[in-house]
Amino acid sequence: MRIGNETLIRGYRVEVQPLNAELGGGYVAFAPALIGCVSDGETPEEALKNIDDAILCWLEAALSDGRPIPTDAPKLVYAGF
Repeated sequence: MRIGNETLIRGYRVEVQPLNAELGGGYVAFAPALIGCVSDGETPEEALKNIDDAILCWLEAALSDGRPIPTDAPKLVYAGF
């Protein structure tokens, strides 16, 4: 689900940003609620596909280690009614 410039994947807000050429180009995707959960791709769509796998791996590792699973709520945007 897309909300403005953000996407929800597995219930977590994901941000996608372009990488500069010095870092190899492409796009980086990250889930701010899941510290260290980052992925990349040549296109925004590939970065989103890869972050889906990264989120799943992050959650599995947290469960395995007995760490709490954070919750994330999308930002609400006032539509100006």
